[in-house]
Amino acid sequence: MGIILWIIFGALVGWVASLIMKTDAQQGAVLNIVIGIIGAVIGGSIMSFFGESGVSGFNLYSFMVALLGAVVLIYLIRLLRHS
Repeated sequence: MGIILWIIFGALVGWVASLIMKTDAQQGAVLNIVIGIIGAVIGGSIMSFFGESGVSGFNLYSFMVALLGAVVLIYLIRLLRHS
């Protein structure tokens, strides 16, 4: 994917993950993009661990993989902040 698609994809994934984890009011657009992109990397790593493919393009499967990673990332950030 090109850089513009990564930014759009990251923004969508980060926004949905922040809605699921109820952190939308605390995050801005830039943080949503960062969480979405890093979440895609984390989700891809998780799926690779289980022998599946990671993020492979702009499709529903890749969105779900990236969303999984973004939710895990937000959860880990919450754990670190509260300890």
